Order: sequence, then C-alpha cells, then structure tokens
Amino acid sequence: MAKKLVIVESPAKAKTIHKILGRDFAVTSSMGHLVDLPASKLGVDVEHDFEPHYIVIHNRRKLAKQLLHEARGKTAVYLAPDPDREGEAISWHLARLLRKDDDGRKIYRITFHEITTHAVKSAVQHPAEIDQDKVD
Repeated sequence: MAKKLVIVESPAKAKTIHKILGRDFAVTSSMGHLVDLPASKLGVDVEHDFEPHYIVIHNRRKLAKQLLHEARGKTAVYLAPDPDREGEAISWHLARLLRKDDDGRKIYRITFHEITTHAVKSAVQHPAEIDQDKVD
C-alpha cells in the first residue's frame, strides 16, 4: 500500500504522474476548487478583521470526503495543483481541509512546469511550503 499521496488538479495528470512515481505513491485529483465563499451569506467575518469563511462546494462534498479518506494513514501528502495563483489557492484550501483530520502526516507543496520523470521526481525530492503571498 502506498504511504504517500499526491493530489493534482486533473484526473489525466494523476494517471501520468502515478506512472512516473510508481507504487510508493497514490495519486488522485481534486478536480479544481473544493471550497468557495458561501453564496447565501457575506462570506467574511466582519468582527474578526474580515476573515473569509469558506465552505466546501455542495457538489464537491463527496470528493472532499474521498480525499480525506485517501490521505488517512499516509505519512505525507504532496499538493501538486498548477504552479500559479489559482493552484496555490487550491493547495491552501486542500491543506486546511486535510489538517482538520490530522493524523501526523506531513503536507507539502510541490510544483513542476512539465510532466516529465525528472521534473516530477525532482519536485517530490524538493518540496516547499505553500506560498501565502500568492494565496492572499
């Protein structure tokens, strides 16, 4: 059983990356954003410096539970959405979701600009933190 999990944005990328990393890694997809500001409310907490209040998108709840389930028991999770502002935000939201069910696993951000054996393996060997400046 794989001890590490990689989460990318698209299912097609997940298949390719799994072939590169092999059986030590499970690879799955977030299929884009999982959370958003609620449409029915203001979406921010005005009493706490306008802190955003995010919720899991209704039609993504099952996927969110699936990702939590897949992360359970893994020693590390590598967040690999696209290397842009949107991907950084997706990574940040995924990290927040996964930390709610924290069982001691490490959560890393990895980026690569091409899906090649060298680029993907190098990213896993040199993980980083989520770039909060891109998220904000």
